[in-house]
This record gives sequence, C-alpha cells and structure tokens, in this order.
Amino acid sequence: MCGIVGLFIKDRTLDPQLGSLLSGMLESMCERGPDSAGFALYGTPEEGRSKLTVQSPEPDRDFAGLGEDLGRELGVTVEVEIRATHAVLTLPSDSLERLRTHLRESRPNLRQMGSGEAIEIYKEVGYPTEVARRFDLAGMRGTHGIGHTRMATESAVTTMGAHPYSTGPDQCLVHNGSLSNHNNVRRELSRDGMRFETENDTEVAAAYLTWRMNQGLDLGAALRTSLDDLDGFYTFVVGTRTGFGVLRDPVACKPAILAESDRYVAFGSEYRAIAGLPGIETARVWEPEPATVYFWER
Repeated sequence: MCGIVGLFIKDRTLDPQLGSLLSGMLESMCERGPDSAGFALYGTPEEGRSKLTVQSPEPDRDFAGLGEDLGRELGVTVEVEIRATHAVLTLPSDSLERLRTHLRESRPNLRQMGSGEAIEIYKEVGYPTEVARRFDLAGMRGTHGIGHTRMATESAVTTMGAHPYSTGPDQCLVHNGSLSNHNNVRRELSRDGMRFETENDTEVAAAYLTWRMNQGLDLGAALRTSLDDLDGFYTFVVGTRTGFGVLRDPVACKPAILAESDRYVAFGSEYRAIAGLPGIETARVWEPEPATVYFWER
C-alpha cells in the first residue's frame, strides 16, 4: 500500500514551485507509506555538465573535503552540494562514468542514487514529512518530479529499499505493487550486463525499462513491452530527462488518478494527493485505464 505522486510542469512559470507542490503531494500520502520516502527532481540541464547523487550513512565524515579530493584524484573540477545525508556531485559529462567507477572502487560506502544531466534523487528511512523536510524539498525547483512513500512488505526498511530507483542516465521509477517474476527477470538482465544494488522488485522494473531503452525503444514503447514481460500487480510512474510516464497493469487493482491542465500533469495514488494543486477544479481528472501507457514529453 505505497503512495506515489508525480508532477510534470507545462507552464514554466511554475518551475520555481515544483518542490513546494510536490512536497504537499508527498505529505498527503504519508498514511500509505510511513516507513520511508524519496523523490526525484529534474532541472534544466547545464550543457556539458552531469550530476551524480550519492548517499552516505556518515555524511560528516564522507562529505568533508570530498570535492577537493575527487578533483585531485580524477583531474577534473567536481562541485559538491550537500543536503543532509546526500550530496550532488557535478562535473564534466565526459568524466561521469569515470567518477562512478572510481567511487565504487575507492569509496564503496557512498551509495550512488542516480546520475544524468538533469536528475537528482533523494531518499531515506523515516516518515515522509520528515524526509521531505530533511532535504528541503519545498525549496527546490525544477521541470518535473516524482515521489514515493513506502510501506515495506517484502524487504527490509532501508535507504536502498526506498524509491525511486534509477538504473540509467536521467531515468527513474517509483512503484506501487509487487512483481511475481522479478527474480527471473533479474537473472536475465544480469546476464546482459545490468547492475543491481538490492533485491527489491522495483529495481528490477527500473532496470528492465533501461534495458529496453538501451535497445533503442523510447519510454512509451519500453512500458508497452513490460506488459508482456513483467508479471504482477503494479502501477509505475517513470521519469526521464524530458518526460513523465504512467502505466498500470492489465488488472489495475492499485489505485491511481491523473489530472491535466494547461499548466501541469499530475499523478497521485489518491485524489487527495492532487487536491491542493493550483487550478485543480478546472483540470481534467480521470482514472488511468489498465494496460495503457500515458506519456508526456517536453
């Protein structure tokens, strides 16, 4: 019984309010997922620069002097922005994969949340309102974002067990439900080179979409193929650098609602998640159909 929210801004004058709007949506889903929470925000890319979000269980120790140390070790300038237990590392795009490999080898205690030109991911154990406050979600801006409140059913309550999951550049996924064939899919994707950090079925779903998109499919087509390859009951909300997608399984027993106006597209597990958005009274509001891909892109 997890909670999902998502907001895709169409009217760019709302970009500065993305964090505050998403924060209110996330907090409305506390009862659906009190164990942990997380969110991904997308901003305007800076040409030639990429970002990597990392998490540390001991941020005071691990983040002290991190930018200077990495800059010296890699020979590039690495900017570091610290938010509680997370840090966003920004550097030239052509050095991003070298940074990721270097961190795995030299600082394995830094958990890599996600990377790309536009994405930042924050997630932690705790009540959703506290998690949002810890990272100052309300003060963030961006073009679109998704969030999740977790009620753990099949795995431990940990930071890495929280959503969103990111398995490809500027891609992430949040999920309400469970997959019955995730172990088989994980084995298949692992043989094809996909890397997994947890045993969570949601990470498998995220990796599956990345795998399909690496084969040349766009997000919409990747979501459509998942209907044949992923078994279970689920609602997916997915983010990419330029887009925002929603999919429910063919039975669609997990609750979901969408709203669209000329200013935004919003998703919530329940209507209360979108009830406070500006102009919601004139927006088109509907329940997404089963086995139907919904996708918006800039």
